[in-house]
Amino acid sequence: MDETTRQRDVQDLFSRGRLVSVPRKAARREQLLTHLAETLFEADAEYGEPEVNERLAAVYDDYALLRRDLVEAGKLRRHRDGCTYWRAA
Repeated sequence: MDETTRQRDVQDLFSRGRLVSVPRKAARREQLLTHLAETLFEADAEYGEPEVNERLAAVYDDYALLRRDLVEAGKLRRHRDGCTYWRAA
């Protein structure tokens, strides 16, 4: 799948800039999480948990679910204390 097709597929999950639902299928969910990590978080930047929550809440009400999924998928990393997050390389 080329980059244009992948972006179009991910955009189908959004309506008016908001995520409609989190896909259940693993491959589709992976696409979404990659998109969120790349568009909401800068490489080589660190974010506090409130800022991560704010950025995710801008696209989906259950920001805690997205934050947890991003960390579990290895798209975001965090310090052991959970206070600082950064986009994985």
